[in-house]
Amino acid sequence: MPQARAGAARKTRIQARNEELILDAALEVFSAFGYRGATVDQIAAKAAMSKPNLLYYFRRKEDIYVALLEHTLADWLEPLSDIDAAGDPLDQLSRYIAAKLRLSRERPEASRLFANEILHGAPMIGKFLKGPLKDLVDAKAAIIGAWIEAGRLAPVDPLHLIFAIWATTQHYADFDVQVRAVLGGAKGHMQDAEKSLLTLFMNGLRPR
Repeated sequence: MPQARAGAARKTRIQARNEELILDAALEVFSAFGYRGATVDQIAAKAAMSKPNLLYYFRRKEDIYVALLEHTLADWLEPLSDIDAAGDPLDQLSRYIAAKLRLSRERPEASRLFANEILHGAPMIGKFLKGPLKDLVDAKAAIIGAWIEAGRLAPVDPLHLIFAIWATTQHYADFDVQVRAVLGGAKGHMQDAEKSLLTLFMNGLRPR
């Protein structure tokens, strides 16, 4: 029995590693060719595994695509989930902005993939957006609203504040080519972006 348990554990680790390889490869392929243009053969080749082996983990291209979007949303929603009503409002929101910029810097392809899904009407994740995502955003908007009512933040619509944070932070991933072109290829622009956005938001949110 111990040997059987060890074998099962090894299989789980191998499965997790292979699924990660497939999703990393799929991110590159979907980002380059879009959902319609991407093929399972391309993803398998990028992951350096056979197509039958890939299909052992994901039966269809759609399954890979949805899993990739779910992973992206999980990464993005974790910092939003971490906003704590008991914390200092400006500190909590500055941490969230910094985390969102870090994700844009480290995984810009994931942001662009998600943006493309949204631009096409969110056919794969529409239910998630209207359900779990809306529930979480509403909960965090309520926290922000309570801070405003207590005079700890300047008056602002909490939902539109969250939208503004999304728009400004994800801009650096979704429009990376434009940003670099305008900046002339200057290095360290993400550090400058963080300083500028924190100044913009914190000055605007600090109670008068």
